[in-house]
Amino acid sequence: MNGSEHRSYTLHEIAERFGGEVLGDGTTRVARIATLQNAGPAALAFLANPRYLQQLGATSAAAVLVGGAMRDATTLPRIVCEDPYVYFARVSRLFNPPPSAVAGMHPSAVVDPTASIAPDAEIGPQAVVGRAAVVGAGVIVGPGCVVGAGVVLGAGVRLHARVTIYESCVLGERAIVHSGAVIGADGFGIAMAEGQWLKIPQIGRVVIGPDVEIGANTTIDRGAIDDTIVEEGVKLDNQIQIAHNVHVGAHTAIAACTGIAGSTKIGRYCRIGGGSGIAGHLTIADGVEISGHTAITKSIDKPGVYSGLYPFDTNRAWRRNAAYLRHLGDLAERLRELEKQVAALERSKS
Repeated sequence: MNGSEHRSYTLHEIAERFGGEVLGDGTTRVARIATLQNAGPAALAFLANPRYLQQLGATSAAAVLVGGAMRDATTLPRIVCEDPYVYFARVSRLFNPPPSAVAGMHPSAVVDPTASIAPDAEIGPQAVVGRAAVVGAGVIVGPGCVVGAGVVLGAGVRLHARVTIYESCVLGERAIVHSGAVIGADGFGIAMAEGQWLKIPQIGRVVIGPDVEIGANTTIDRGAIDDTIVEEGVKLDNQIQIAHNVHVGAHTAIAACTGIAGSTKIGRYCRIGGGSGIAGHLTIADGVEISGHTAITKSIDKPGVYSGLYPFDTNRAWRRNAAYLRHLGDLAERLRELEKQVAALERSKS
């Protein structure tokens, strides 16, 4: 059960935890978070976008979270806060705390006798824990997970079902890894020798910092020689590929289906939109925002927003414009020649 099923809070109690100004009846009790449109009488709703102001007037919520500009937009009991969306996130965590580990190992789990398992850790059905692995306090290893030899799981790590962590990788405290993720597989290291590909052993690790969340079916390759590193607080969406020796700076967020090629270093507090591609051996500065479906082919040394999405069109128009684009270099050269001719003509007249 989550917290909303057995505990309610008054607005005063919530404001005491998270701040904000209570207007109206502060003894109003709420037991769950909901949208304005779907809220019931025991729900706390939130208005984070003025586009939904009309729904505020029709909501059945017991109370609402609003920003300062909307403090008088309703007569419902409310908490006025600086950022209703952030406040909503904090209250939602209060109502929906993560599950605690149920100490013990399922009878079907396979745990090497040399592994170190904290007494309060939970090892789920058909999970495998390899030799000399370390499973910290309060860790949850979900059904069907594989924790390789020498892996270290810090306190409070949560592995959802069917996560695979290859040997020697390290996950920091409170990291969350969703189903199907693979951490520490070999990077794409190959060399052409005598007409065939020669595999280069990938001997580095993956080192994940504390409070990192890794989405479903995301893959993070181990380093070729040095480690692949994901620093603290990084949030990775589903189906992301991070290649060997990549370094992702703290508190960066990366949306789904992004691919990052090897040995690229991404700064702190970056935001990378879904479907983006980042070439290898680049450096991305701190505070960079990359729009969705953008291809980054050279380093970025200054913070800012970078976009490179070629807009869609009808197929006929797209083909025509693509043909123009292919000849853009020739057209630019012809334009420069014309500019030179015009400049020469003007000089002759003077």
